[in-house]
Amino acid sequence: MSVRINIHQTLRHLTNGQAMAEVNGTTVGECLNELVQQFPGMETRLFDKKGKLLNYVDIYVNLQSSYPEELAKPVKDGDELSITLMIAGG
Repeated sequence: MSVRINIHQTLRHLTNGQAMAEVNGTTVGECLNELVQQFPGMETRLFDKKGKLLNYVDIYVNLQSSYPEELAKPVKDGDELSITLMIAGG
């Protein structure tokens, strides 16, 4: 089952500049875990030490928020995930 993940621009240095990655999985969590296997530096940018998404990371499935299911949200072949980061500044 192939799922595409759009990588947020601020994380692309961890993917050798790739804007998109192809992964397999049946849930958002499985897909993100495979992404981390491909690009190990992503783990600390997405997950806390308990394996939960960091509070400023949002995942969208086909342009719809995965919240509140987040990592348990089911995905199917051909779905597209987007990693977005809530970045504040001034």
